[in-house]
Amino acid sequence: MGIIEEEIDDIVLEIVNLDRATMREAEELKIQVNEKINRGYKKVIIDLSSVEFVDSTFLGVIVNTLKKVAKLGGDLKLVGFQPAVRSMFELTRLFRVFESYNVLQDAIKSFNK
Repeated sequence: MGIIEEEIDDIVLEIVNLDRATMREAEELKIQVNEKINRGYKKVIIDLSSVEFVDSTFLGVIVNTLKKVAKLGGDLKLVGFQPAVRSMFELTRLFRVFESYNVLQDAIKSFNK
């Protein structure tokens, strides 16, 4: 089931429905989200609730996606962290860069503030 993509109004939701998010999945996410950005979407939510491990390549795609949408006046928000993934974001200090939420609805609402 890989990465499931949904559209909620003007927001792209990428649900990473995997235990491990690695180089292979990073390329899939990159292609999917770039297609949406090219179509005009500037608001992205990546749901990591199911992910137990994320590698540096996958993190790099998330960071680069944030840079792209920020240049366009948009933003990227993250939802749901398993303990090991939270540790990775803390270790790399990326928790300071991204807005993260425990619940999808809170991330969606945050775009309307």
